[in-house]
Amino acid sequence: MEPQAVLSALIGAVFGSLGWLLVGLFIQRSQFRTQARNAGRAVSIEIEMNRVNVAMAREFATFLPLSRSAFDQLLPQLATWLAAPDLKTVAAAYMSHAGYEQARTTPHLPVEARDLALEGVLAAQDAALTRLGQLVFSRAERGPVGQLSVIDLREP
Repeated sequence: MEPQAVLSALIGAVFGSLGWLLVGLFIQRSQFRTQARNAGRAVSIEIEMNRVNVAMAREFATFLPLSRSAFDQLLPQLATWLAAPDLKTVAAAYMSHAGYEQARTTPHLPVEARDLALEGVLAAQDAALTRLGQLVFSRAERGPVGQLSVIDLREP
């Protein structure tokens, strides 16, 4: 075998291996990004459902349980994908559940204090919904105003 043929085969093998590796990394990165985006969508939907329950509690003093199962299950994916400020915004929506539970379990809490606590919970959830909406939904999916629709039970 001629040295020129061996050199050509060696160069072809190196470039072929590098190309295969780069394509594999690109596909894996794309798949990871899709999984993380789907995790963000699931958490966004869970926050929206919780927000409806908090709005019901604020308007009608009807306290329904809040959910955190999607957040607990998908937190590792979110933590590796979201930037720290965005992750803190999402986590704050779930940390606000403590205020909701206190308003729910304190029987003689003044209405003004209850409403103030629930407004804080709603504000935390709105912030998380807005940020997640920007990250995981396209502009068309968010709607004409560029944000997720947020249900408000108060009269206009």
